[in-house]
Amino acid sequence: MSIDFDYKRFFDISPDLVCIAGYDGYFKKVNSAVPKLLGYTKQELYSRPIDEFIFEEDRELTSRARKSIINSNTLFNFENRYVKKNGELVWLAWTSQPVESEKLVFAIAKNITHKKKLETERLHLIDSLTKLNNELKQVTLTTSHDLRSPISSLQIIFELLDHSKISDQETLELIELLKLTGKNIKVTLNSFVDLLSEKISEQSEPEEVNMEEVLDTVLQSISPLIKASKTAIHSDFSNFTKIRFNKMYLESIYLNLITNAIKYSRPDHAPVISIYTKFKNGTKRLIISDNGLGFDMKKVKDRIFGIHQTFHNHEDSKGVGLYLVHNHVKSMGGEIKVKSSPNKGTKFEINFKKQA
Repeated sequence: MSIDFDYKRFFDISPDLVCIAGYDGYFKKVNSAVPKLLGYTKQELYSRPIDEFIFEEDRELTSRARKSIINSNTLFNFENRYVKKNGELVWLAWTSQPVESEKLVFAIAKNITHKKKLETERLHLIDSLTKLNNELKQVTLTTSHDLRSPISSLQIIFELLDHSKISDQETLELIELLKLTGKNIKVTLNSFVDLLSEKISEQSEPEEVNMEEVLDTVLQSISPLIKASKTAIHSDFSNFTKIRFNKMYLESIYLNLITNAIKYSRPDHAPVISIYTKFKNGTKRLIISDNGLGFDMKKVKDRIFGIHQTFHNHEDSKGVGLYLVHNHVKSMGGEIKVKSSPNKGTKFEINFKKQA
């Protein structure tokens, strides 16, 4: 059975952005979705270098990706920002395939602007809820603690009263009732504060966790991202596998450091992430390193783990991930160190408590 199909029509009606670009950096052909989204006519798109339509902060990153394509490397899920004719920014996710014999690149892009906005809103919400939750805990504990003082003072006053100077029986009964009420309030308040403190403590309670099993759980949850980015992950837990740590915190540490390594990978190199344990001077250590973009340690200095600190021009970089990783490690009594160089990757070393 043969099917006659108009491939030109398929090219034109695709809702995704379909482009053919030359090695010279110009569009050769685009479908109708491209001018519809960007607001330029096809003639305008063909007459100017592609770089002129790319957001200025993303041009260097895009240039490196383009060189990788020209070297016969297929590009998957490369994200950058384009500037529409009205000045608005749109996020595009590209898949590009070079054809060396014709010096052309065939590419398809999806508009992921809405997804990026949702991710940004989600990060803001998580950050706001975390701050609010911590503030509410502090306010509750502080208020409960502060109420203890006036209640204790009232009890002392009642004890100091000279009942022999009070002849009215009804007044004496009221004083005894107030003393009993004060005592009950204090008992209830103490129970409440103890329970609240216990609940807060339980949230960060360490337990024996299998580091390899936790890693497998995290990798399964982000397997589509790992596959799409062609990330290679090497792990070695031969030195030790188990650690006393908070399981949810360890999951968060793995998740943030691995997704960061993929997000900030070099466009001309597939991400390679190494995860291994090390035992040195009586201290258990977890090492997570990558071959990504890295950053200049002299420039970032002590801002690495600060809230809302970013070191790359990514729209969805909010500086929350490393902040959470640092807090998780510190709350469990550990220490985290980092080494990094531009375009040479980043290495995180987590030192656990010696009794861990």
